[in-house]
Amino acid sequence: MLVTAVMAGVLIAPAFAHQQKAAITKVLFNPRTGNIEVMHRFYLHDAEHAVRQIFGQKADILASRETQSLFADYVGERFAMTDDGVSPLPLSPVGFEIERQFFWVYQETPVRDGISELTFRHDALRDLWPQQINTINVEGFGDIKTATLVGSVEVASVTLDAPRD
Repeated sequence: MLVTAVMAGVLIAPAFAHQQKAAITKVLFNPRTGNIEVMHRFYLHDAEHAVRQIFGQKADILASRETQSLFADYVGERFAMTDDGVSPLPLSPVGFEIERQFFWVYQETPVRDGISELTFRHDALRDLWPQQINTINVEGFGDIKTATLVGSVEVASVTLDAPRD
């Protein structure tokens, strides 16, 4: 029994050391602040590989605040959101942090009146790895809506329900 458990651990451990090539973004309509808050969550292991490819082999997302800032800027430049497929919602950077095995990037923008649809472009890491999957969950405006950018999908839209009180 112990040998089986040890062998399973040996076989499973390398899977956690490999890149996931997936990111989740939460877009939250926050009625308290009147803002749309955007929270991008990347696996830290993916971010480590990415910064070395983007900024050079000396880039260190774990130890260098400068590399962290560069990666947050990179993400911000590759994410866009429009409220009607045409009019961009200007996103302001809020910050970034490392939390356990994740690297988080935060942005926000004021809520515009009359939003019924959001369209997204999210190319972060997709310009490095074609198999990268970026999923966007929209919350706080009716039911949770999900948009996924994978493969050749460059933009994705969600139709919003009426906001919940």
